[in-house]
Amino acid sequence: MAIDIPSIYGSLVFNDNVMRERLPVEVYTSLKQAVEDGTPLTLDIANEVAKAMKEWALENGATHYTHWFQPMTGITAEKHDSFLDINKQGNVIMKFNGKALIKGEPDASSFPSGGLRATFEARGYTAWDASSYAFIKDGSLCIPTAFCSYGGEILDKKTPLLRSMDALNKQSLRIVKLFGNDTVKKISATVGAEQEYFLIDKKISESRLDIIHCGRTLFGAKPPKGQEMEDHYFGAIKHRVSEFMKDLDKELWKLGVPSKTKHNEAAPAQHELAPVFTTVNIATDQNQLTMELMKSLAHKHGMVCLLHEKPFAAVNGSGKHNNWSISTDTGKNLLEPGDNPYENAQFLLFLTAVIKAVDEYQDLLRLSAASAGNDHRLGGNEAPPAIVSIFLGDELTEILEAVEKHAKYKGKKKSDMKIGVSVLPSFPKDTTDRNRTSPMAFTGNKFEFRMLGSSFSIACTNYIMNTIVAEALKEFADALEGAEDFNTALTDLIAKAYKKHKRIIYNGNSYSQEWVEEARKRGLSNYISTVDALPHFTDEKNVKLLESHGILSKNEIVSRTEILLDSYSKTVNIEALTMLEMAKKQILPSVLSYERRLVEMALNKKRLDEAIDRSVEVDLINKLSALTAKLYDAIDKLECDTLNCNKGNNALEIAKFYHNVVCVEMKNLREAADSLEGLVGKKHWPFPTYADLLYSIN
Repeated sequence: MAIDIPSIYGSLVFNDNVMRERLPVEVYTSLKQAVEDGTPLTLDIANEVAKAMKEWALENGATHYTHWFQPMTGITAEKHDSFLDINKQGNVIMKFNGKALIKGEPDASSFPSGGLRATFEARGYTAWDASSYAFIKDGSLCIPTAFCSYGGEILDKKTPLLRSMDALNKQSLRIVKLFGNDTVKKISATVGAEQEYFLIDKKISESRLDIIHCGRTLFGAKPPKGQEMEDHYFGAIKHRVSEFMKDLDKELWKLGVPSKTKHNEAAPAQHELAPVFTTVNIATDQNQLTMELMKSLAHKHGMVCLLHEKPFAAVNGSGKHNNWSISTDTGKNLLEPGDNPYENAQFLLFLTAVIKAVDEYQDLLRLSAASAGNDHRLGGNEAPPAIVSIFLGDELTEILEAVEKHAKYKGKKKSDMKIGVSVLPSFPKDTTDRNRTSPMAFTGNKFEFRMLGSSFSIACTNYIMNTIVAEALKEFADALEGAEDFNTALTDLIAKAYKKHKRIIYNGNSYSQEWVEEARKRGLSNYISTVDALPHFTDEKNVKLLESHGILSKNEIVSRTEILLDSYSKTVNIEALTMLEMAKKQILPSVLSYERRLVEMALNKKRLDEAIDRSVEVDLINKLSALTAKLYDAIDKLECDTLNCNKGNNALEIAKFYHNVVCVEMKNLREAADSLEGLVGKKHWPFPTYADLLYSIN
């Protein structure tokens, strides 16, 4: 049956069209003004909006409402209340008012707070984010909200993002006004988040404790065929996966999520979804919805969706490409070079601001992509390395070099691609190639940040990106607003800023060892692991930046650092305990049983022929015995480590112990187990192998 996309798109969203239709003109105007200008909403207006929202929700089958928020867990949270109420006569009525719309009161004590809140300090508040549309999910009206504690401490990912949007808007407006543009009223960051994921058969995965508890495999030998034939990438989509993708598109479209592109990714069982760009706040909400729907719909199709950054050790992991740009409310992309970027001074100024921002705050961008899961992925010839750099391409680099030297840029004439087949049309050749090894690549009219892990909320990276660029623009505006000769000051500013910060630009192969050495010579940071990166969140310059733009207080930054370090330690601890469970109760008994079977076979052989001193069985037993001893020793060491891992004085010490000791022992245990997998008969191995999992969808 054909899908009428225009008729279903946004059908479960209380969007602008619905509000325009259902709200009185003065209420609609006041609400739009509140969103666009930040003016406060009166309770009378909120009551009118709540009434219309309730009626619309009931008509669309909703029975409950919930304040939908994004705590520091990295996923969304919701507490559902029904519209049902009882009047004085004892009759059922459906009730929802402005107070319930504007403010909710979930328990704050059970969410991560990094020491900001004690367990007994339970009260927390959710506050309606009117800039993101309400929607219906599973019979509940979901109202996007910010989340804070009783004392006003920020405990979510949305609030810093909203604040950073204000900071970027404020400083960007100062810049465009210098170029004589007084018609622009608002400037926003726009984002398109490409989402990678794996799909495997649900029944096959159910006997894998690591997938159940950790979302990834902790054991698994390399399969006979991985991704080396490069036949999965952009290949024909299997029917079962295609049906899932169709269902996913349909449900996303109902929720107003502009799902655009779908394809097979590089690894077997790996896929990708990409949406149309939208404002960063809405893009963040929509990406959370996308991940949630991927998981729930996969189950309906008899599959499991894995969003872990490295579900399988032998093949590529999954990332999330964060395509970031800046746009005006008049529809102009400020990172659009135009046909003659050398003569587009406004573009060059914004471009230089990004270069300056990324160079000065490379540590913040790196830690925004830090997690236990992403440590397995970064730098593995499938994702960018831990060294933050920018790819501009030859043309833009040459233009900025010319500006730095105050020289005339000769320019390159755009040519057409000549394929050499008469029936194929010619088309203009892009002035820059794509660099898939770069952490941050300029791709025509946006920057693609490729370090993010697939399970991440995009909020952290984007509030950092917004803030660091806002800071660079602020410094530029401060220097230019009082200039006697604007054009001369502008050229000098771009030239000096580029010269000072061009060390961050690298157009080569970021996977190469030569780049590691070159980056070190340039003075760029290389925080390989999460425990290397996260402590820099509280560096003085970073605290000063975030406080000066009103994004986070020092206490909130410290709390976030504690939360992220604690999350790292807990993740590794769960994985270590799961490994021990699988090794002790599944792998070891299975291997010993197989050895016993071989011993019986060898003894039977010897009874038949006393002259046989050596047999295949005996040789295999010896190999198995040596590896089993290695496995048993690794189990013992890891078990001992997990008993001592929480004895540090602070979150950083504990995280370092997990990284430096526990992770090493986990690696040793895995090596022994994976070697045993190659020797033990398939029917004796206790759980599905990589070959079973990666090729489970026919």
